Amino acid sequence: MEHVLVKNLSNFIGKEVTLNGWVANFRSSGKIAFWQIRDGSGFIQAILNTNELSKEQWKEAQKVTLETSVKLIGKVAKHPKKDEYELQVSDFKYYQIAEEYPIGKKEHGVDFLMDNRHLWLRSLRQWSIQRVRDTLIQANYQYMRDNNFLKIDSPILTPNACEGTTELFEIDYFDNKAYLSQSGQLYLESAIFAHNRVYDFGPVFRAEKSKTRRHLTEFWMMDAEMAFSDLNENMKVQEELIRFMVKKVLENNRADLEILERDIKPLENITKPFYKITHQEAVKKLQKLGSDIKDGDDLGADDETLLTKEYDNPIFVTNYPAKIKAFYMKRNIKDDSLAECSDLLAPEGYGEIIGGSQREDDYDILLQRIKEHKLPLEEFNWYLDLRKYGSVPHGGFGFGLERIVAWVCGVTHVRETIPYPRTINRLRP
Repeated sequence: MEHVLVKNLSNFIGKEVTLNGWVANFRSSGKIAFWQIRDGSGFIQAILNTNELSKEQWKEAQKVTLETSVKLIGKVAKHPKKDEYELQVSDFKYYQIAEEYPIGKKEHGVDFLMDNRHLWLRSLRQWSIQRVRDTLIQANYQYMRDNNFLKIDSPILTPNACEGTTELFEIDYFDNKAYLSQSGQLYLESAIFAHNRVYDFGPVFRAEKSKTRRHLTEFWMMDAEMAFSDLNENMKVQEELIRFMVKKVLENNRADLEILERDIKPLENITKPFYKITHQEAVKKLQKLGSDIKDGDDLGADDETLLTKEYDNPIFVTNYPAKIKAFYMKRNIKDDSLAECSDLLAPEGYGEIIGGSQREDDYDILLQRIKEHKLPLEEFNWYLDLRKYGSVPHGGFGFGLERIVAWVCGVTHVRETIPYPRTINRLRP
């Protein structure tokens, strides 16, 4: 008899199948028991009836507990009123009868749930979030492949930083200093000269002591770099990519979004063009909205929240003051005090999800910037080499996956968007 997954049961109506899974919920009504079964691909109601089971089996069925693992044999039937399927059980066996499950229907505190993250991942809400996360990852891969990007794997252990070492985890590397990567960008830049368009995707690390709802010390980042590209082309790719990723979720994860009680109307706006404002325009708008931000200041988390609540679609904020941006960013041709850069902010108060810029491609200017930022020149000689052998206009961007997941799912805090969040106060489990 064929073993099937819940997601494929519609192909087996009226047929007897074998299904493996876990009991996510159960109730009994007289001579009928209802088990909600989760098998990883979905949920189904299994119906156990005394008319179909022996006395011994029915007695055994009374031993069921939450999260008991079970093998079921039964006939697939369509729900009489809903677009759902049921399993009329004729036989079953336990793999293991679970002990009393610590996570119940009552309200639990965040610390308790995080201490039991290894179990909390099974809950319906957390299950749905991870499914949306997977769709976003796969959509990213698909877009990049379809648009001529080659995946390049950047190192996690690095001898230098993209933007200084103040936010890096330092480790002893055989009596030398090394750091956990905060971005693969610099290494990716070297690969554009071989492959034109490249990207990486993997864990990165930031040692900043932030306790906000948007920060993790370990998160997953996609960096992309493009040869022969200016800021406008850069933003065009970002917009296409985010639109593609969100559309894939709307196509494939409607049920998950319903479980999360996510209002999808803001996500459906993704078909409209993204907004574009300069940093100077953003500052003026924020001041009118009550922020105490000053000209030349970076946008803080509160500013991003305030600003993005005014928009119904993502917003590009361009041309930040160069003095608050990284050394590798090219300056604006019309105003040398501005960086040729952009941040993409998600609407509904979610804030920055992508940072990008055109990279400085002139050897002498880049050397000057490295010195101005007081970075160790010997650690960046290889990076300067890239401007000596066939330098071209180029740019790139990076997104934080967890922030995109939070926005798309309508989740308040990024700690729910990654299986095992790492924050300044949490390293376990």
